[in-house]
Amino acid sequence: MKTRATLWVTCAVLLMAGAVIAQSDDQMRVFDATLDRVWLVTRTALRGLGWDIEKEDRAAGWLITDSRVTEGDDFGVYAKGTKHRLRLVFKTLSDGKVAVTVEHRVWKEQRILWMDKREDLSTTDHQVEKELLDTIGATL
Repeated sequence: MKTRATLWVTCAVLLMAGAVIAQSDDQMRVFDATLDRVWLVTRTALRGLGWDIEKEDRAAGWLITDSRVTEGDDFGVYAKGTKHRLRLVFKTLSDGKVAVTVEHRVWKEQRILWMDKREDLSTTDHQVEKELLDTIGATL
């Protein structure tokens, strides 16, 4: 009986570990290229996928896209709906490769005049991150 319980616990731990590895793979990749090359390809990939870049700090290794409306309306002084944006973090590893992590923020927004109300939403769908990282990898 004790062996069966141990087996179940081991299976559960392995399944959870596999889920974590799969999730981090959808949100982070390591590329065998220089930071300059990865940065240039990433900017091109973002533009190709319709993302505009709002802010970037190459020395610090991050880039933030403009927000995009996924559902709802945005009329400047009035907005209601769901938006999302990407934050990319670049890190040069000791072996010269570059790790790129994509953080996907999704939120509900309601704006009347200049009063904003935002509520972050959790998401388990990492297709946006995966598509971007796949595009970067294919271009490199």
